[in-house]
Amino acid sequence: MRLASLCIAALLACAPRVVGAQDAVAQFYRGKQVSIIVGTAAGGGYDAYARFIARHYGDHIPGNPSVVVSNMPGAGSNLAAYHVAAVAPKDGTVIGAIFAGALLEPLIGTTTVRHDPNRFQLLGSANDDVYVCLARKDAPVKTFAEALETPLIMGASMASSSADFAMTLNNVLGAKFKVVIGYNGSRNIMLAMEKGEVQGACGFAWPSISVTNPDWFGPNGQMRVLAQTHVQGYPGLNQEGVPRASEFAKTPEQREIMELFFSHTSFGRPYLVAGEVPADRVAALRKAFMETMRDPEFVAEAKRAGLDIDAVDGVETQRLVRRFYETSPDIVGKVKKALQPPQ
Repeated sequence: MRLASLCIAALLACAPRVVGAQDAVAQFYRGKQVSIIVGTAAGGGYDAYARFIARHYGDHIPGNPSVVVSNMPGAGSNLAAYHVAAVAPKDGTVIGAIFAGALLEPLIGTTTVRHDPNRFQLLGSANDDVYVCLARKDAPVKTFAEALETPLIMGASMASSSADFAMTLNNVLGAKFKVVIGYNGSRNIMLAMEKGEVQGACGFAWPSISVTNPDWFGPNGQMRVLAQTHVQGYPGLNQEGVPRASEFAKTPEQREIMELFFSHTSFGRPYLVAGEVPADRVAALRKAFMETMRDPEFVAEAKRAGLDIDAVDGVETQRLVRRFYETSPDIVGKVKKALQPPQ
C-alpha cells in the first residue's frame, strides 16, 4: 500500500513538469511560422510530399503555427541541408526535407560538405522509398539484363540519387549506363527523357513517379521500369516481375555493397531539424509528424493523390542513420568506391 502511494505521489509530482513542458512548447510556437525547406526543385516527388504534409502539420504542433514550404535545390539536397544546419534559426522553426543520401554524404558521398549531417535531429520519414531505373520503350535496352551488355544514355543531377544509383550499378554490376550529369533536378531529367535527350534514368522513387507521371507507364506509356534498387522491392512491382538489381550480383561482396547502399532508402523522405534545437521542441515535432501521418484527412488526401505513406518515426529514423555511421570502414569504403564516376 505504501509503495503504491509512493508511486502515485511520484507520478503526480512529474505531471506538472510534463504539462509545463507542453505549455512551453505551445507558447513558443503560437503565432509563429514554421518553414519546411525542400532540398529539391518544385514539381518533384519530395516537393509534393512536403506540401501535402505542410497543410496538416501545423494542426498537430502545439500552438498550431502556420507551416509554409520553400524550395532550395542544389548539390543533391546538401545546399538545403547546410542551410538548416548552419544558416537558419536553430529554434525549431525551420525543418529540412532532403534526400536520404544527403545524410550520408560524409560517409559515401563525393561532395564536400561544411556541416555534419550526423548531428541532425530526425523528426521522421514519410515513407520507405523504392527507387527504380527507367528507360524509354524505344531505347535499345528493354530489360536490366540487357543494360549489362548494351549502353544506355541516362540523365542525372550532380550528387543526387539519379547519379548515385546509376554509378553504383555501373561500378558494382558492370551496367553500361552512360550517365549524363548536369540536369537541375528530377523534373528536368523527366523532360529530357520525354524529349529523347536521354534514354532513361535511375534514382526515381516509384511511389512518387508513378503518381506524378502516371501516363508514362502501362500499355500506352512511353517508359518501362528496368529494375528496382531496393532490398525488398515494391509489392506491386514485385508482382509484375520487375527485378531487384541486387538479384544480378555475382558475388557475396557485390550483394553486400548494394544492399548496404540500397538500405538507406528505408528512410527515403527524411524530415529533420538542426542539432541545437531544444529537446522538448524536437519531441513535440516528432509527435506531431507521426500524428500528421495518421491524420484521417491527410491520409485521405494523400490517397486521392496516390502518394504512398509508410511513415517511419523520428526515433527509428535516427537509429537507422546512426547505424550507417557505425558501419565498418571497410564496407563503407567499398560503397564509396562504387559511387565514383569513371576516371
